[in-house]
Amino acid sequence: MGVTRRAFLQAAAVAGVAGAMGLGESALAGPAAAASAPGDVVGKVTVGYQGWFACAGDGAPINGWWHWAQNWGQAPSPSNSAVVAWPDVRDYPTTYRTAYGSLGNGQPASLFSSYDQSTVDVHFRWMKQYGIDTAALQRFNPTGGEGPTRDAMAGRVRSAAESQGVKFYVMYDVSDWTTMQADIKTDWTNKMRAHTASSAYARQNGRPVVCIWGFGFNDNQRPFAPGPCLEVVNWFKAQGCYVIGGVPTWWRTGDRDSRPGFGDVYHAFDMLSPWMVGRIGNVADADNFYNVATVPDLAECAAHGIDYQPCVLPGGVSGRQRAHGDFMWRQFWNMGRAGVPSVYISMFDEYNEGNQIAKTAESQAWVPAGSGFLSLDEDGTACSSDYYLRLTGDGGRMLKGQLALTAVRPTQPVVGGGGDTVPPTAPGGLHVTARSDTTVALAWTASTDDVGVTGYRIRQVSGSAATPVGTAAGNATAFTVTGLTASTSYVFDVQALDAAGGVSQPSDQAAATTTAGSSPTVDLALHRPASESSHTQVYGCGNAVDGDPNTYWESANNAFPQWLQVDLGAATAVRRIVLTLPPATAWATRTQTVAVQGSADGGSFGQLLGATGCTFDPATGNTATLTLPAAATTRYVRLVLTANTGWPAGQISQFRVYAA
Repeated sequence: MGVTRRAFLQAAAVAGVAGAMGLGESALAGPAAAASAPGDVVGKVTVGYQGWFACAGDGAPINGWWHWAQNWGQAPSPSNSAVVAWPDVRDYPTTYRTAYGSLGNGQPASLFSSYDQSTVDVHFRWMKQYGIDTAALQRFNPTGGEGPTRDAMAGRVRSAAESQGVKFYVMYDVSDWTTMQADIKTDWTNKMRAHTASSAYARQNGRPVVCIWGFGFNDNQRPFAPGPCLEVVNWFKAQGCYVIGGVPTWWRTGDRDSRPGFGDVYHAFDMLSPWMVGRIGNVADADNFYNVATVPDLAECAAHGIDYQPCVLPGGVSGRQRAHGDFMWRQFWNMGRAGVPSVYISMFDEYNEGNQIAKTAESQAWVPAGSGFLSLDEDGTACSSDYYLRLTGDGGRMLKGQLALTAVRPTQPVVGGGGDTVPPTAPGGLHVTARSDTTVALAWTASTDDVGVTGYRIRQVSGSAATPVGTAAGNATAFTVTGLTASTSYVFDVQALDAAGGVSQPSDQAAATTTAGSSPTVDLALHRPASESSHTQVYGCGNAVDGDPNTYWESANNAFPQWLQVDLGAATAVRRIVLTLPPATAWATRTQTVAVQGSADGGSFGQLLGATGCTFDPATGNTATLTLPAAATTRYVRLVLTANTGWPAGQISQFRVYAA
């Protein structure tokens, strides 16, 4: 596989640099005060968050195995891989089958999609659990084909950060972004700045945080001259932002991986975060950089009133750098004895380069058999899949003075030295016991486990994707799936769970087709595929069918007519449509002009209801009901919006469709 954009950017070998500079520990040691008081980044542990993995079938606009495979159009396999480490996916509600064979333990080789909100929720729950304060959402050039997916990811990160109590900020990576100087301002103004309204958006010194990674690097991916870079930094500061610079390792000396003449650019940032991946790979390297980079960098920043946020990295799994945590802990200790108050962990989910701290396969039982992937026990020391999350948490506590400063790693690779390590057996004999127009009842034979089964996860299977639709208690052997669509075929399987997070192989699949009857009280559009003529910022069409009254679809401004449609999955007799806007009183009364169209194939539409004025009044729930003149049998239901008295765009929070 090819290396990723930040991998191995070394401009010169680091061995012997300390001697060449004539610097020693005794000459440089001694803490330097931070320029700023503690905030959301100063005095905190920040992780770099890629959020750039997608899978076929997950609904992402990029529509492929984004960053999992070299050829995104084909499922990951031994000959089509873009990662060097395999994630532990036991905590993810939704996963996607790959073209790898089974894992070493016989379970399917499946991967997560960052596009699923449930995945981002899991990641931010880990951050909260393991003491990580802030996430820097990586944002590469958003003007190309990746843009819509990255835009959606920003909304998912915001939602997860708000729900889990973790801070986040936008981190622009200017690699290969030739039109950066103009584009980055437009992107911030039109899209990303909106997220600073979130209670979870990171602020430092009262200002929203933004990071720009890549100015000054001496390579072809970032060929910018100092002038345009300085102009961009000053522009963001003029917008009221606290601006972090992700800069070369040798920013202070202006050589090796740094272009000359960038001193004014570096000194214009509010905080500097020198890159370290590819520069160090063992404890001796870490000690060397303590002398030649960390201590003098910190002093230089303090002298110029700049905050300092150096990198700490776990080491590459495939390069056998981790030394069961000793390498990472040495960096934490060096930061602590230098007096560094803030660190940036490189990275949270970077499975492409193998320097991720997120849960990773702990042994060969949890990687695809014969794949060649190394696991966390590659040096013979057993490590739990969450080990580097726990190590990060302890390192952060040490830097904050909550643990004593120590060169001896206090974090054990495996907690408790044993326990429930065997996943349950697969449930057997899954079969359908009853059906209706909106439900399918399932039953199965109980699983067994060395400690005990705590529950069952029921999943709807579609192609390579399996999405949870419910859970049952550990003593249950039956479950009824609800909220289904009439006359529609479904496939289900079941997994058993244990208290240690073990997940069984899926049961055999059971297929069922719901009956033709329909219910006038069931929302046929709930969680169904939606599409649109356009949307603005993060307010996509999926928000209108997610069941959440506080999320909404909003079309492009000043561009009527606009449309929003839902695929009911099968031809259904439709009579009533209920539309809502968010219930908050901030949504003042407005009238939108709406017509309803229907289609059997999604291509040719006929009119079901002419243009009608729908008034949304917060005093009555911001709800409007459209009743069709007669029941219409249709699969696709489309709203066509031509006017809105409250905003120059179409706006819908909930798009509900009911049968005759």
